[in-house]
Amino acid sequence: MKQEAILTSGPQLGTKQAPGRQVLLQKRSAGRMLKDAMEKTMNALFFVCGMAAVACVLLITVYIFSAGLPAIRQIGLSDFLLGRVWKSTAAEPSYGILPFILTSVYGTVGACVIGVPVGVLTAVFLSKMAPPRLAAVVSAAVELLAGIPSVVYGLIGMLVLVPAVADVFHLNSGACLLAAILVLAVMILPSMISVAVTALNAVPPEYEQASLALGATPVETYFKVSLTAARSGIAAGIVLGIGRAVGEAMAVMMVAGNVANMPGIFTSVTFLTTAIAKEMSYASGLQRQALFSIGLVLFLFIMAINAVLNLVLKGGRDDD
Repeated sequence: MKQEAILTSGPQLGTKQAPGRQVLLQKRSAGRMLKDAMEKTMNALFFVCGMAAVACVLLITVYIFSAGLPAIRQIGLSDFLLGRVWKSTAAEPSYGILPFILTSVYGTVGACVIGVPVGVLTAVFLSKMAPPRLAAVVSAAVELLAGIPSVVYGLIGMLVLVPAVADVFHLNSGACLLAAILVLAVMILPSMISVAVTALNAVPPEYEQASLALGATPVETYFKVSLTAARSGIAAGIVLGIGRAVGEAMAVMMVAGNVANMPGIFTSVTFLTTAIAKEMSYASGLQRQALFSIGLVLFLFIMAINAVLNLVLKGGRDDD
């Protein structure tokens, strides 16, 4: 009798559990379908956003070329790029932008010469050497520098740095290329330090442990192993810094003097960006077209820098 009860109870339990399992399977399949639908929707959204970004870049490129080429054709490519005189409002105007090009190159290189070593050393200190509390304080200060508007940098430079340069070097005016370089060197630090710290923190600890086990000192390990392993990320931070130095206008306009001179360390100068910003509000005719041509030159200049640095980065990754 007991065996019969057991035998009869088995199928009954099975029949009672079957509907519950079916409901559970239906819920799981519905959840999977919902997840698949969400994934397809997000993929489509990301694709649309990516295509929109590409379309914006293409539209900007087409507009810059269409607006900048007519003036270059009218002025002449050699006269425009190699001319040393810019007199856009004279009775007989001259549109030579060689002083602007050289000033932008010298200003960017000078800012990198000062800012890159300071940024890299600060990143090594924050990532490898600083106590946690001190690292937190310095990191907060770096983030604060990143959030300061450009006009504030320019205002501080105009009120503090420009008079200081004039007093130290006995100049009539401290608004010169040196003041612009110092302001740009400070402005490129936050992005450079943040990216370099992230790259250094991503270095596997086994690399450093192996170096220390072989007898290297901590300082040798940080500079010969950690920096080498993180060079791609550090180079990316340098690219961001160069991009900000090349494209900065407001802060540079307030400390550089805004005179179309050939560049000198203590000479008032005009950058490519400031040449556009200071004249666009009242420009018309050929002058306005020439300003768009300066924008085209600046655009190509930045694209060339990015292309060269990307090749360097890819070469470094291939070596890895």
